Amino acid sequence: MPYTDPLEPMLQRADELRRQIALRLVEETGATPPPSPSADQMAAADEAITAWDEQGEEEQDQRAFRDIGPLQELLAEYQNLAEQIYDIRDRRLS
Repeated sequence: MPYTDPLEPMLQRADELRRQIALRLVEETGATPPPSPSADQMAAADEAITAWDEQGEEEQDQRAFRDIGPLQELLAEYQNLAEQIYDIRDRRLS
């Protein structure tokens, strides 16, 4: 049985989440999302991910008391997955 890196499916999911975030951003502008996001749309997704990550935990904790939208759900899932990937890579380097 060939070796498969357990991190690979997580990295693929992170890429898929980035793509979904890009398409969701397009959708939230009222436009019909394309089949696949452009480079500019992916850059916008990266900016949204960075902005979400830079928000303080206090602001994100306040969201626990109210409903969050589909974009915020994707961003939260991406952030959680990114933290797991970081932890795995950090343990490998230890």
